Amino acid sequence: MTGALADVDHPRTGPPVHDRPWPQARRTARLAAAAPLPAEQVRLAAALGRTLAEPLAAVTDLPGFDTSAMDGWAVAGPGPWRPAGRLLAGAAPAPLSDGTAVEIATGAQLPPGATGVLRREHGRTVRGLLHGEVGPGQDVRPRGQECRRGETLLPAGTRVTAPVLGLAAAAGHDVLVVRRRPTVELLLLGDELLDSGVPGPGLVRDALGPLLPPWLAAAGAEQIGVRGVGDDRDLLREALRHSPADVVVTTGGTAAGPADFLHAALAEAGARLLVDGVAVRPGHPMLLAALPGGRHLVGLPGNPLAAAAGALTLALPLLDALAGRAEPPIRTESAAVDLPGNPEDTRLVPVVRTADGLVPLRFDGPAMLRGLALAEAVAVVPPGGVPAGGRAEVLELP
Repeated sequence: MTGALADVDHPRTGPPVHDRPWPQARRTARLAAAAPLPAEQVRLAAALGRTLAEPLAAVTDLPGFDTSAMDGWAVAGPGPWRPAGRLLAGAAPAPLSDGTAVEIATGAQLPPGATGVLRREHGRTVRGLLHGEVGPGQDVRPRGQECRRGETLLPAGTRVTAPVLGLAAAAGHDVLVVRRRPTVELLLLGDELLDSGVPGPGLVRDALGPLLPPWLAAAGAEQIGVRGVGDDRDLLREALRHSPADVVVTTGGTAAGPADFLHAALAEAGARLLVDGVAVRPGHPMLLAALPGGRHLVGLPGNPLAAAAGALTLALPLLDALAGRAEPPIRTESAAVDLPGNPEDTRLVPVVRTADGLVPLRFDGPAMLRGLALAEAVAVVPPGGVPAGGRAEVLELP
């Protein structure tokens, strides 16, 4: 092996990296992103799925004033009270004097002088006076109950979900400072792939074009293209050289068959291999390379489940790091039955959760997707396996 392909050093250390143990391969993928992508300011509607580049702080107290937590009456002092009108959310309240009450809606600002809220179902009117029992501060949301202005609500590295958007809006934000999305181009390699219809002899339907983009998007990526590249070394080399994406993801061509041109094309494109084969089943011939210009390539095997294993191992950790997301903690769960292992390699096994623990699914061959389609998660089974009652690391499916 010569040229660029001989340079298979870890980006920070130096030993060769062939058939990396699975945990080290995932770690290498995260370390390949030397730093998260730059920050940018976007409006709330454009921030979903991004990652906070700085802590989210409250711009205002939340709530910004004392509010009623229930429909009923705001009352002042001990009862009974003389009703004095109605107060809806959004209205500016007039002060309330002792012995008076004002009908109030949930979320409306509490009038100055009010001592509590009498719930509608707890109040009764007798001869024009309102009667009921109300303790001081009852059913009142005091100003700043959830947060005070300037208080940090969420740390940097938090993924922006729909609840995060709601919290940001409630706390007074119109824009968020988030990481730029990593861009991804998906190259589907092979002359045998069809994107529609029932395949004829020697042809197969492409399963990865539909499967991978949602997974990559879940990792915060912005997909800029999906295209097929035939079994032609020159075409592949030029596609790698000229892709504008932060991360190029390829399917197929990672092994050493007569039409597997990815290694040669990477060498000619000036790439540097970081991972070239992982000790995992399925998905052993996956790879990770640094492309010129600070870009990266993740080469996934062509078999569907093997490609999914490669995405979980290399593509998603790399994209998470580029997007600035914090590394998730390792989660383990109990096995309901024996999870057989490979003597030397890690196994990634589609599983479902039962009351007794994890149960593996059938149809877990490298070319199969039936088990993955039924799976709730993927169990990481170390060499030698996990006995019933033992614990296995679990990867959530995107």
